[in-house]
Amino acid sequence: MKLSGFYIDDIIKRALEEDINYIDLATDYLLNDDDMSEAAFVSKAEGVLCGIDIAVRTFKFIDDDIECEIKIHDGEQVKKGDVIAVVKGRTKSLLKGERTSLNILQHMSGIATETAKYAKLCEGTKAHVTETRKTLPGLRGLEKYAVVVGGGKNHRFNLSDGAMLKDNHIDAYGSLTNAVKALREKVGHMVKIEVEVRNEDELKEALACKADVIMLDNMTTEQMKKCVEIADGKAVLEASGNVNLERMREIAETGVDIISVGALTHSVKAFDISLRIVKK
Repeated sequence: MKLSGFYIDDIIKRALEEDINYIDLATDYLLNDDDMSEAAFVSKAEGVLCGIDIAVRTFKFIDDDIECEIKIHDGEQVKKGDVIAVVKGRTKSLLKGERTSLNILQHMSGIATETAKYAKLCEGTKAHVTETRKTLPGLRGLEKYAVVVGGGKNHRFNLSDGAMLKDNHIDAYGSLTNAVKALREKVGHMVKIEVEVRNEDELKEALACKADVIMLDNMTTEQMKKCVEIADGKAVLEASGNVNLERMREIAETGVDIISVGALTHSVKAFDISLRIVKK
């Protein structure tokens, strides 16, 4: 998976405009334009790195003369004390880009690291872990990229990627069967339809409607096992709701195909990384 350059650049520019605005009062008044420094991105934790190319690219929007050397790349494991990358150039430029670059790198590495924990618990089963649309506004692409780097797969990127009928859609329309039928008549041949179900009866109804994907919403492990038996491969089954690391393995072993985890993006802890000026 490779993110588009124009998408990345737009995020960096917006973030820098938000942080610097007109001037950096401390840096611009304190330091001379010709002061030069070297700074190192240093890991203060252990996990999966993600976003380093974007982090160092941040400095190029401030100063074209900044030199960057990446030592550890996206998807690679980092340990506490590892030097991830080194940036060299005007001290003013390094200080102005510090916070924005770290915000991006820490957030993306946090997602990749957490995803890796969930993905490991799926090993040996048919299940794959995915994120949801519970993402920070404007950062969805970065967050979904981080999930892939961590060993997960992506759910739909937006409402145009697939038709998902959740409980509110079905309740508003009147019935699951009628909702799927009406939707099937209108969408194009490339669109898959996913239906959220809450019990075995709704599962059977979704199967009868030939839904492509069926979400098992907030079910117990035993309920999921029974649903897998009933579906018998006739639809892709997605487990969702009340998923955490403690339950992940037992859910994966039920035989479901996908396990979606909103916490991968909506409440992940930032990975601890610092940018330190190297003292000569």
